[in-house]
Amino acid sequence: MKKYLLFVLAVLFSSPAFALDSEDVILTKLNNAIKNKQHYVRLKEERILNFKKIKSENLTAEQEYNYNKTLYLEYQKFNSDSAIRYVKKNIKIAEQLQNKNLFNLAQLQLVTLFSSSGKYRESEAILKSINKKRLSTDLLPTYYVSYREFFEHYAANSYNEEYRQQIIKYRDSLLVILNPKSFDYKINRIQQDIFHKKYNNTQKQLQDLLAVTKDDNPQYAMITYLLGKIYESTNNLELRKRYYALSATSDLKNANKDNASLQELALVFYEIGDVDMAYKLTQSAIEDALYCNVQFRTLLMSEVYSIINTVYLEKEAKRKTELQLYLLCISLLSVFLVAAVIYVYKQMKKVSRIRTELYETSQKLAELNKDITETNEQLQETNSQLSESNHVKEEYIAHFFSLCSTYINKLENYRIVLNKKATAKQFDEIYKILKSTTLVDNELEELYKNFDIIFLNLYPTFVKDFNALLIPEEQIVLKQGELLNTELRIFALIRLGITDSVKIAAFLRYSLSTIYNYRTRGRNKAAVSRNDFEERVMKIGLMVLKT
Repeated sequence: MKKYLLFVLAVLFSSPAFALDSEDVILTKLNNAIKNKQHYVRLKEERILNFKKIKSENLTAEQEYNYNKTLYLEYQKFNSDSAIRYVKKNIKIAEQLQNKNLFNLAQLQLVTLFSSSGKYRESEAILKSINKKRLSTDLLPTYYVSYREFFEHYAANSYNEEYRQQIIKYRDSLLVILNPKSFDYKINRIQQDIFHKKYNNTQKQLQDLLAVTKDDNPQYAMITYLLGKIYESTNNLELRKRYYALSATSDLKNANKDNASLQELALVFYEIGDVDMAYKLTQSAIEDALYCNVQFRTLLMSEVYSIINTVYLEKEAKRKTELQLYLLCISLLSVFLVAAVIYVYKQMKKVSRIRTELYETSQKLAELNKDITETNEQLQETNSQLSESNHVKEEYIAHFFSLCSTYINKLENYRIVLNKKATAKQFDEIYKILKSTTLVDNELEELYKNFDIIFLNLYPTFVKDFNALLIPEEQIVLKQGELLNTELRIFALIRLGITDSVKIAAFLRYSLSTIYNYRTRGRNKAAVSRNDFEERVMKIGLMVLKT
């Protein structure tokens, strides 16, 4: 247990990437790299095109060989068909020059290209045609690498323990002749140690290499990929995801289409249940493999893609069902809203008719009771209250009808937007729209603003009259741009006859205790009797309506 803790601490403090970037930052960079993948491809193509433009017409055969060799290196992990074309050109040049060394180099380059694109028989035939004993010393590393990669590619198509042993064999041979200080030697030694499950020392060596390697260096992708392999073998899911993501990002930015990191990272996200990300990474990996014509990568991805794609399609089907349910609910809500508007309209006509009848009755009573002063005053008071009530109702019903019409239009536009996104299968965008509370917050803000405008239109002197009921030092001063604040809004509702604290709390979306505290504080600040305060509030603007 102690050794394990020391190992984890070593990882945490020895990794510059870990110290600098969090997991969220790394995944954001990966998503941006996938999004801008075509941009990196264009940069690669532009670099190759610019190199082609500088080709001179008077190159010697040896110079043209080196020119083709540079293009082969550019295309090697970008477009194998183009790389093969330039290697074949070099084979012809080497034959013309009768230079066996250059001929063997081009042949060995062709071996790896053939085996990666699935031409195993052609690749094996070239390897068997080369006599190792007649190779120059500087070609032996290439010879062993070609044999090792041939078996690695062939093992992807038909795994056999014998192939694994051949890979180990040729890597051992390669380690014998490489310079121990070279990067190739260190990477091959690390790969061999991983084969033999020697993780502790290997992990430290990779961290040392990572510390001196920039993330735009193609070697960075190999180092982080091998770190991911180590953490995969030690069942450390978080670090495995981290280093595969770093490796995949580096490959994408370098337009390396022959990469394994995306595939491995897709499996990680599949294991943790993030099917959307797994599907996205798998699609990108397959696109790269097909673009580069790396058949062994395509074979490795086929089984993974089948599993992830099945789960992804099931999830999409579920999302589609949920979306249809949401659309049905919205449609039903629209129907109910239309019915409510019709009902309110009928009620408005009914209230208007009642108002007319009451007015006529009031007029008759006024004529019949001219001589009775007390009765006349009572009737005038009643008439004034009814007029006020009808005036409020007319104002609010008209605005309510307008608001209902506006909300119907907004709901229809909302339905059209969702329908368009559903048709375009933009399910992530639909999820974001449905999850966001911005719409509700904006509508509440507009509701309170409309309430303030309508209320002050009915009672333009309300703020002034309300302050007149308070002691001078407690009078309310509104902020710039405010029509009413929360306290004024509470007493505005009381002025409209809504005295139930529960209803006020529901309308303003405050707790019941908050409303109670505001009302109590208002009475405590009153310049009039505390018991008469709210009654006086309910009479604000009454004389304005009478006139």
